[in-house]
Amino acid sequence: MKIMIVDDSRAMRMLVRRALRQAGFGTYEVTEAENGALALSSIRQSAPDLVLSDWNMPEMNGIELLGELKKEGATVKFGFVTSEATPEMRERAARSGALFLLAKPFTPESMREVLGPVIR
Repeated sequence: MKIMIVDDSRAMRMLVRRALRQAGFGTYEVTEAENGALALSSIRQSAPDLVLSDWNMPEMNGIELLGELKKEGATVKFGFVTSEATPEMRERAARSGALFLLAKPFTPESMREVLGPVIR
């Protein structure tokens, strides 16, 4: 399985990567992108199985990325890992096709709980 982490914070990408390992998903291939625009280009080329995206980023935010993927007919599994997790955002994410919204700060346990059903 290939997982792409999309976040404008290098430190947060490292934290997500570490949490994936600690949650038991360390054997998967993990790639990264700094924003939605770079992620969109990379997804078109490498076709990951799962995208873990921040919501707020420069160039193209996470909800815009998800919208572009859906417009193009992409079937990649998509979820948000973001610091903003209002009920409205959760509803918008679900309506847009996101499988989950995992709020920061997260733990390896919460990541395993959310990603387990999606990955297996």
